[in-house]
Amino acid sequence: MVRLTHLSHGGGCGCKIAPGVLEKILKETPFSTGVRANFSNLLVGIESSDDAAVWQLNEHQAIVATTDFFMPIVDDPYEFGRIAATNAISDVYAMGGQPLFGLALVGMPLDKLLHDTVRQILAGGEAAARAAGMPIAGGHSIESAEPIYGLVAIGVVDPAQVKKNSAARAGDVLILGKGLGVGIFSAALKKDALPPEGYAAMIDSTTRLNTPGSEFGRMATVHAMTDVTGFGLLGHAWEMARASGLRVEIDWNAVPLLDGVVTLAQAGFVTGASGRNWASYGDAVTLFEGCADWQRAVLTDPQTSGGLLVTCAAEAVDAALAVFRRHGFAQACVVGRVSEGMPGITVF
Repeated sequence: MVRLTHLSHGGGCGCKIAPGVLEKILKETPFSTGVRANFSNLLVGIESSDDAAVWQLNEHQAIVATTDFFMPIVDDPYEFGRIAATNAISDVYAMGGQPLFGLALVGMPLDKLLHDTVRQILAGGEAAARAAGMPIAGGHSIESAEPIYGLVAIGVVDPAQVKKNSAARAGDVLILGKGLGVGIFSAALKKDALPPEGYAAMIDSTTRLNTPGSEFGRMATVHAMTDVTGFGLLGHAWEMARASGLRVEIDWNAVPLLDGVVTLAQAGFVTGASGRNWASYGDAVTLFEGCADWQRAVLTDPQTSGGLLVTCAAEAVDAALAVFRRHGFAQACVVGRVSEGMPGITVF
């Protein structure tokens, strides 16, 4: 059987165009100037690099719309489908919304893959959608040189409960829902160096739906939210800091890591995307003295279907962590704070 990861030049959210390159591409386009001024119902657009668009329907309902797709991060077709769909649906949760339905985006090299392999990818995506309580109601498919799968994910949210990445407040506490290291695991997997327990941890993390997001939408003490994906923890924290006009401070010793990540990172199993990420936003980051290359690689590691990054009032930390625990996120923990100052990131 052909290994899916050998059919693509990259995998998972590590396929993303680097944030610095993307910013140059979008410069002086309609996207960069924004469209909200012409559409009063568009509550969230592209202006702050948020997770999804939000369109208000009426006083109590708004549509959350997003799309995400990528190339295989694992060789098992069913798990690839589950991971890709889970990752796409996460953007609805990251806005505080509840998923409604999805549309499949499928590109496959049919000269290299059995039809049954493609069916297993689709079945994995359907399984993730069912777990989120939503159907995959249609989609579109093409033949392509590399296997590609993902979803358009549609959700609903009360406009008053939308959680933007631009709404962090000085004094907020920063919470991360999942451990880091998916990109490092994927780099090791491609070189047959990922142990079975690491693979199991990778699958468990990337197929765990970020369901706490819907509950956080109903909590007034939760102010800002995003999910950590291809730009790494530092990249998505930087988007939050820049959009909010504040400084995000991250405690390296508090950052949760998937078991085995340190050993693999120290052995050099890092992705090219990690370096591209740092080149894009490193000027906005102040690292602690003596930060090793492998530590920086972890902080910029592209996460596929990563955890929610949440800011909340200090008095609401226990309640927010209780939500994470109730939904099965054992590694969720406080990783930093938000403060006044020049927008950017400080890692201490």
